[in-house]
Amino acid sequence: MTVSLEEILQALPEERRRRIEQRSAEMIAEELTLREVRRLRKLTQTRLSKKLKIGQEGVSRIEKRSDLYISTLRSYVEGVGGKLSMMVEFPDQPPVFLAGLGGGEGGKKGKKKAGNGTKPKAKTRRAA
Repeated sequence: MTVSLEEILQALPEERRRRIEQRSAEMIAEELTLREVRRLRKLTQTRLSKKLKIGQEGVSRIEKRSDLYISTLRSYVEGVGGKLSMMVEFPDQPPVFLAGLGGGEGGKKGKKKAGNGTKPKAKTRRAA
């Protein structure tokens, strides 16, 4: 027999249900969409588009996408006045901040440009 979430919650003591509802509200408040972040910063799509040097429709597309390049997300966050950080969580370790994704700490430090692995030939003078 299937038991609904509502039935499980109703079987819990009142104090426990209250704590669950409170924590749920906290978790929802901690998660914002890009659109909500922009609105929280009191920016319109038009004003943000000028900061990002893209059209307003570009801002709209970014806000609707669920899959972004990190560089696009970083530009957007910086455009609304923030700084992008990425945290990695493992079940058996405390969370760690991820570095070295370009533009952040260690992003460009020590990186070599990609090439074909050959050195340019030295120019020589021809004997006349």
